[in-house]
Amino acid sequence: MTKPSFRFTHYDLKELRAGTILEVQLNAINNVRLMTASNFQRFKEGLDYKFAGGVAKKAPVKIVVPEQAHWHLIVDMEGHHGLAESSVKMVAPPVKSKKAS
Repeated sequence: MTKPSFRFTHYDLKELRAGTILEVQLNAINNVRLMTASNFQRFKEGLDYKFAGGVAKKAPVKIVVPEQAHWHLIVDMEGHHGLAESSVKMVAPPVKSKKAS
């Protein structure tokens, strides 16, 4: 079990609700991977892991959080020329709806 051999930028997004929209800015083609805490651990250990996202060819990239959990976002250069400068922001967190009385 070896850690990834390529450079990456890690964003610990903490607990996010399903439906939260993340906007990722990049200055070059890179991979953008959104994964749960357990999958991020597997990623760091060089094991198989699951993620949402993929190759980002132009910015901004928008990713919708699929379920409530502790999330990590990785921007990495695997298969590309170099590590992109990047930033992440929440565009539209879901609004809690009030139940009708």
